Amino acid sequence: MEVHPGVFVSNVATDEWQFDPEVGGEMHVLVEGEGGYAGMSRFRTDFGDEPWTLPEREVLLVLEGAARIEIEDGPTLDLEVGDMVSIPKGAVTRWHLTLPYKELWFFARPYEMAAG
Repeated sequence: MEVHPGVFVSNVATDEWQFDPEVGGEMHVLVEGEGGYAGMSRFRTDFGDEPWTLPEREVLLVLEGAARIEIEDGPTLDLEVGDMVSIPKGAVTRWHLTLPYKELWFFARPYEMAAG
């Protein structure tokens, strides 16, 4: 919820979840904007072995459950509650979840610092 221009507030216990057809879980979007977007996802069923290509750099924090993320031509990551990871845009991934699973995520668009 935007409580002031540019200030967004939510609670991890929110009931405001929507189905995410790309991955088969549910998501709660906190904020979307030019710099990227942030929110939470939760899964009650594993979405299988389908590859998923990241549309932007993803940074995530595991809040519940665990995830094994296989990165094509890269490492396999075993993440547990409290683990954070950053995966680059365009990475082809396969996810295997220990359920129930919940994560806090950020999709970040490139940030260019001003010269000078």
